[in-house]
Amino acid sequence: MKTLKIFMLALLAATVFFSCKKDSTLGGSVFNAKVDMTTYDYLKTNHAFDTLVVMIDKMQLKEEVNSSGTFFAMTNYSIHNFVQAKQAQLRVTTNDENLIFTFDSLNFTALKDSLRAYMFKDKLTLDNLTQTGVYASANDGEKRLINKRPTTNYVSQIFTTNPQYIYLTKVVPLKPGGPVPVDIGGVGQVDPSQLLTTLCQTTGIITTTGILHVLNNNHTFTYFNDTNN
Repeated sequence: MKTLKIFMLALLAATVFFSCKKDSTLGGSVFNAKVDMTTYDYLKTNHAFDTLVVMIDKMQLKEEVNSSGTFFAMTNYSIHNFVQAKQAQLRVTTNDENLIFTFDSLNFTALKDSLRAYMFKDKLTLDNLTQTGVYASANDGEKRLINKRPTTNYVSQIFTTNPQYIYLTKVVPLKPGGPVPVDIGGVGQVDPSQLLTTLCQTTGIITTTGILHVLNNNHTFTYFNDTNN
């Protein structure tokens, strides 16, 4: 009986081990990375991006999304966070605590470059990024730090190396109107408070037109008021 119990425990441990290896999405990886559709069409298939798709359509940026090597997509939550923050700001500036501001209130033309700030020419993946990262120009002309970092949150015998995550970072001036770095060397010298960093909750979705990464739900579109999230 004792031998049988030991055998059953060993069998259970083996099953858990191989199941975790197969189904794990730690480190931003996805089980089936390739999808047989464009970046835009993939976004349309997932309701988490319903608001983003509407925004892309209103801005007429479908072709630019598809022509980008890398697109950092935000979920409905990120855009909702922006709308709520914008409403709170307007209630203060207009001295009207009952002011209502919704998604439909947005000036989509004025925000067009803000969405372009999430698009990049090159294909950036876990495989070709480093911890130092790249200071890449987005489609709006502004630079963003894109790098990967390991985490020790998942220490077990299953993982022989620490999982890696991709981060998108906006570098802001130390003081309003001040300078920002022009290259990756300068980024390493800034005060940590200048780095507005967002973790990607999903990375490396390979569409027929480029690479798609998904920012975590806590992100606020445009890094509104240059606040970290």
